[in-house]
Amino acid sequence: MSAADALAAIGAAYRDPDVIAQRLTAGGARVIRTIGSDAPDALLRAAGFAPVRVVPPSVDATPRADALIGKPTGRLRTHRLLEWLLEPSQTETPILITRADSQQPQLFAALRELRRLGEPGPRRFAMLDLLHQPRVSSARYNRHRLAQLGDWLVEQGGNLVSDASLSAGVDAETRLRTHVLALQTRRSAAKLSLSGTDMLRIAGACATLPIAEMIGHLEAILADPAAPLKVSRRLWLTGSAPEDDRVYAELERDGVIIVGDSHDWGVPRFRLAPAATLDDLADPERLAPLAARSLADAARTTVAAAREAAADAIVNLILDGDEVAPWLSSQLRGHTGVVVEEHVWPTPAPLLPRPAATATARPERSRKLLRVAADFGTFQRAWFADVRAKVADGALFAVVNANAPQEILRAFDLPFVVNQWWASIVAAKQQSGRYRRLLAEHGLPADVEAYSTQALAAAFDDDPEAEPWGGLPTPDFVYAIAASDPTPAIFEAMAEHAYAVHFIYERTVDPRPAIATRWWEVMLDDWDVALEAERIDLLVDELRAVISQLETATGRAFDLPRFREILDLVNEQEDYYRATRDLIARTVPAPISIVDSMPATMVPQWHRGSAWARDAARAFHDEVAARVAAGEGVVRDEKVRLMWVGRGLWSETSFYQRWEDSHGAVFVWSMYLALAADGYIRRFDRGRDPLRALAARFLTMGDELRMPSWAGPWHVHEARTHQVDGAVALADADPFTVRALVDAGIPVLELGVDNFSLQADDLDRLNARVTSFIEGAAGARAAARRGIVA
Repeated sequence: MSAADALAAIGAAYRDPDVIAQRLTAGGARVIRTIGSDAPDALLRAAGFAPVRVVPPSVDATPRADALIGKPTGRLRTHRLLEWLLEPSQTETPILITRADSQQPQLFAALRELRRLGEPGPRRFAMLDLLHQPRVSSARYNRHRLAQLGDWLVEQGGNLVSDASLSAGVDAETRLRTHVLALQTRRSAAKLSLSGTDMLRIAGACATLPIAEMIGHLEAILADPAAPLKVSRRLWLTGSAPEDDRVYAELERDGVIIVGDSHDWGVPRFRLAPAATLDDLADPERLAPLAARSLADAARTTVAAAREAAADAIVNLILDGDEVAPWLSSQLRGHTGVVVEEHVWPTPAPLLPRPAATATARPERSRKLLRVAADFGTFQRAWFADVRAKVADGALFAVVNANAPQEILRAFDLPFVVNQWWASIVAAKQQSGRYRRLLAEHGLPADVEAYSTQALAAAFDDDPEAEPWGGLPTPDFVYAIAASDPTPAIFEAMAEHAYAVHFIYERTVDPRPAIATRWWEVMLDDWDVALEAERIDLLVDELRAVISQLETATGRAFDLPRFREILDLVNEQEDYYRATRDLIARTVPAPISIVDSMPATMVPQWHRGSAWARDAARAFHDEVAARVAAGEGVVRDEKVRLMWVGRGLWSETSFYQRWEDSHGAVFVWSMYLALAADGYIRRFDRGRDPLRALAARFLTMGDELRMPSWAGPWHVHEARTHQVDGAVALADADPFTVRALVDAGIPVLELGVDNFSLQADDLDRLNARVTSFIEGAAGARAAARRGIVA
């Protein structure tokens, strides 16, 4: 075989792995398709399978996926993968999905939900929840998940995997990697003889072709020295991992050659020693995707490799709306003497001029019905002023994401601010645009998870006249759970600019083939039965690591009795929310709307675990109960009850009240009070460990709102108990939730916008859509509910 023939065969395998899968199946091989750059191919081969990676089809139309999860609003990759998975030919193919990015668990959960609903789709699929933070606890968790994967592979007809069976494949794996690295040397030599596009295809084909066949191709290429290429410019590529070769081919024109890469599908994966044991495969740093790595470390290794390869520039690829790669650019540019370029692909469409806003009369501020709301606001201002004063006097201070454990900080009496509360203050003070500009001026992404970057932007705010509430103090600690791909990058940047210590908790997912969907009935008391022990164990280990970190920093020992008291106060507080939620649900006319319930819930939630927060929740309940007893409603003649699906419009809460007087329409439900009622209570009686109870609270946080099988049934239950006539959904709503509501006969208006980038003219246009919805589908359901015949 000539080198040209070998490269042609590799290119064909790279471009169309489906053809390879069909050929192998026809030849009697047990094929398994893999989705994720960290799939353990060595383990799959040891189990007797031929792994063939899935490449998202390069299509723009995804009708089957759109019908299930709605039209794509951002990255197309998930829709393209789901479209492929819903092909009838994939029904019986074993499919392994990893969590190399945060969308892949959503994809797995979507398939699991389709199976629960009895709809067409793959029947043989599994989730491998590998973690990548470099910790002993993550490795221990990975070892357990790999053992579970081994059991599933046996169920699919494979062999039992052991260290011995893995070791049997080491020689072949070593030859493969040695050949690939030899070709990389040829690729980056002074006289290049291999293009970057060819090398990308080689790396991808190693996850597609049988290992012996791939070695044969590589040996043919190595035995046939090619003529040197004409080179005008040498590039090193990093950032997003391309899953096809189009962007490489676009860049490699007119003598431009890509001499190396450091992305998830690049050559660095071949620098790893072959896995000889299951413990090797469980190493969290093995094949760690960019989203799970320190971007500062990634930048350092990339710059060193690019200099060694004599690259003229480093190109940071930002592909298909990737939200991690943009954060890498500033880290790369922090190295002197390095040319860094960004390449966004496909080229984004030019922004169209915004239509002229139509004048719409609306109140400048929302009308509050509850007296406690003003009391809470007064307390919050005094509390934040006290935090600023304590920090000014030398107290340590933390910023923590809303979905990360805060009760540990309270047990140490460590002042902290919740990242999302600060974002709501920035929005309410109309400073979002200015904060975006601050991020952009410092070379940081301004529109990647904008709601979560406001504490980072505060680090650059030196305008005492404009800083919300006097400004956010500089944190000493920052904490988050890796619930989204850019979260670790955001908090790493925050820690870097504040010289703070940061800890990113792992985000685990439930990989079981079926789960209970009425979780709100069991999680309060039986969380230790409903949740997997290994997930709780992992988070408890991480909580202990943070406790040790704080003990060292503060010089104080963790006070377990104080911690128990805090958890008891949290449960009491949420019990009051539960009673308030149920009172609103059954009362017509609604005693309050979400304009009151959102702040009355969330202000005390930021102080969860304090006596003040418990008492505030009780005062909130008592005032609502008094309004119910007096027969006081939001409007005298309530006609339509609405639910709001997604984050709140904190910058324009008056939006919710526009239809109260004109249409008798009241927004009675939002996620804030409902999640407080159902998502936080974790009782730890019967001698149970309070740390495990706290872990159980945060393991599921976010699943209730956006994870298939969790979110949809809960929203339907809440809509029914609240006697809702229609739902209005933001862009962050789980598509399966929208579908579940519609299937339950509840009309849904999808706005297609987020809560943080709205401008006045956006709201004006949405006003007409909501009006039409109330006068149409929601109004018709309301009339039918009240027995009114049209």
